[in-house]
Order: sequence, then C-alpha cells, then structure tokens
Amino acid sequence: MVGINVFVTTISAERLWEIDRPLPSQVQIGVNINLVSFDQKSEQSIEALFLFTVSYVPSIAQINIRGKAHVAGEPKEITQMVEEHKQQKPPIPVIQAISSAAIAEAILISKTLGVPPPLPPLPPPGQDAQKPSPTRYTA
Repeated sequence: MVGINVFVTTISAERLWEIDRPLPSQVQIGVNINLVSFDQKSEQSIEALFLFTVSYVPSIAQINIRGKAHVAGEPKEITQMVEEHKQQKPPIPVIQAISSAAIAEAILISKTLGVPPPLPPLPPPGQDAQKPSPTRYTA
C-alpha cells in the first residue's frame, strides 16, 4: 500500500479584480497541477515537487500553491510509479493526493479573496452521479 503525505511550502494569491466592481456573471476557472520534479529517493520512497495553479477568465484572481509530496511504499509500487512518470503518464495516486490537499487550501484562499472557489463541476442533470465526470490532469 502506498502512503502519500502532501506538504504545502508556498502559497501566493492575488485578487486582480477591483473590490468595488461586481464580479462578472460568467467566470471560467482553470486548475492545473504540474509535477516540477519526481525523484526516487530510495527503493521505498519518492519525493515530488508540485505547483498547483488556479486561474480565472476573465482575470479576477490568481492562486498558486507549491509544495512537495512524499510517497512511501513497496519497492515494486515505487518502481511502477517512476516508470509511469518516465512514460509521461501522471502517477494517479500522487496527483489525487496533491489535488485533494491543494484544492482545500485554494477554496479557503478564494473565500478570503472574495472570488468563486475552484470547485469541481457538478454532473449535468440526468447524468449518473456515481459515474465520475472526465477529469484531465497535466503533469
């Protein structure tokens, strides 16, 4: 079983929209996760540096969260993750752990800035709620 600990090291956020101007009725929110590095530290561990970015269109705010994820597991699991990363396939457990931690921070920051939170979209009416919506990660 793989254990992943996510540590946030830097948070930067800026509201670009004037406070006295009402926010636009339609805002597109883009979320991006970049693995800056993905280094095997030992047979049983990996350290991954990441940058989590939330951008808004129109430009009402920008949120950046940097940190590192420590991954520990059996040598076979660690080797498989390293191989997947070398083949340009994002290691899904690592991306999910980073996403969960960073999105929680970004939601709190968005409230402080007074901008819409970067929440995942709800499935359209009629779509099976149990079926996950397609999500794209960039690593």
